[in-house]
Amino acid sequence: MWYVTTDAFLADCRARLAFDLLSNTWNAVVVWALRDGPRRPVELRERIGGISSKVLNETLRRLQFNGLVDRQAHPGAPARVEYRLTALGQTLLAPIDAVGAWGFEHGDEVMTAQDAACTAAAHSPPPAG
Repeated sequence: MWYVTTDAFLADCRARLAFDLLSNTWNAVVVWALRDGPRRPVELRERIGGISSKVLNETLRRLQFNGLVDRQAHPGAPARVEYRLTALGQTLLAPIDAVGAWGFEHGDEVMTAQDAACTAAAHSPPPAG
């Protein structure tokens, strides 16, 4: 039987591509940090906090590979590099904002559930073996 599926999680589905882009924590964070305009890597690290130079560079390369970020080198002494969102990258700001708003609204509930799960695990008997 031939049919068309609307399953958004198939391996070749575009929706899954979007979820994969957002599943890396630093992708969304770096895109969000670039929302107000171009930034040098050192400015991004200061703005983000908690990200190493290596991870930032890997993330910027990944975002550039996916067409979300542009790298612009400025000649001179010393040479300087800036990153900016592409038009495509800017379209990701609204979904990131929506996920962030959800986290702000429901984050306490998630942390309460995590605490309850940890407490239950700590009080459960060890597995028989």
